[in-house]
Amino acid sequence: MMLVLFFCIGLVAYMCWEAHRNRIVNVHVAFSDFPKSFRALTIFFISDIHRRRVSKKIIEQAQEKADIVVIGGDLTEKGVPLARTKENIRRLKQIAPTYFVWGNNDYEADYERLDALLRQEGIHVLDNRAVTLRSKEGEKVALIGIDDVSKRKARLDSALFGVEEEAFRIIACHNPEIKRKIRPAHRIALVLSGHTHGGQIRLGRFGIKEKGGLKQMKQTVLFISNGYGTRRIPLRFGAPAEANLITIECKAEDAPRA
Repeated sequence: MMLVLFFCIGLVAYMCWEAHRNRIVNVHVAFSDFPKSFRALTIFFISDIHRRRVSKKIIEQAQEKADIVVIGGDLTEKGVPLARTKENIRRLKQIAPTYFVWGNNDYEADYERLDALLRQEGIHVLDNRAVTLRSKEGEKVALIGIDDVSKRKARLDSALFGVEEEAFRIIACHNPEIKRKIRPAHRIALVLSGHTHGGQIRLGRFGIKEKGGLKQMKQTVLFISNGYGTRRIPLRFGAPAEANLITIECKAEDAPRA
C-alpha cells in the first residue's frame, strides 16, 4: 500500500515538473521560395501561457536569437491578475518586437482591459490583419494574424486583403483548425498555432489531442506548439511545456522539400 502511495506522489510530482518546465524547443523549416535576402527569420513563438509566469530563464535563452516574438493566443484566462499578464508581456517584449493573436481564453478574461494593455505596451495586435516584414533588399514576408476560430472570429480573407502578391506568407492563429480554411490560392507557406497543449496528458501515442510538432498538410506546413501553460489542472504527462524558436530559411534547390 505504501509503495502505491509513494508511486502516486512521485507521479504527480513528475507531472507537475513537466507542466512547469522552462525549455525552448528549436524548430527549423526550409522553403525553396523563402526570400534569400532574409537569409533566415527566427521567431520566438509562445502560446497558451494561461496562468503561468514567463520565466526570466526563457527570456535570457531567447534574447539575441529571435527576430520577432509571436504570442500565439491564450496569453491569459479568466481569474489571472492583470498585473501578472503585464509582467509577462514586458518580459517577452525584451526579446524582440512582439506580435499577438487572440485565443479563446483571452476572450474569457476582461477583453477590453487586455486589449488596452497590449496596445499600451506596444504589442502589435494582429486581429485578422497582416504586417509586412522587409529585408534590406526589399523582399517581403507577410505575418498574417487570424483571430480565434472557436469563437467564430477568424476572417482569413480579411486578413489577406492588402497582402502583397509576392510576399512569403506565414499565418499565426491560436487554433490549428484554421487549416480547414486554407486554400491553394492563399499561398500560405507556414501556419503557427497552439491551443491543443499537445494533449497535455498522454499515454505514449495516445492523448485527447495530438502531440505538437511540424505537420505537412496538402496546402501548407502546420506547426502546433505543446504550449507553455496548462488548462484546469497544472499537470502534464508526455507533452512537456515548451516555447519555441522557429527558424525559417531558404533551402537549396536540390534539397528535399519541407
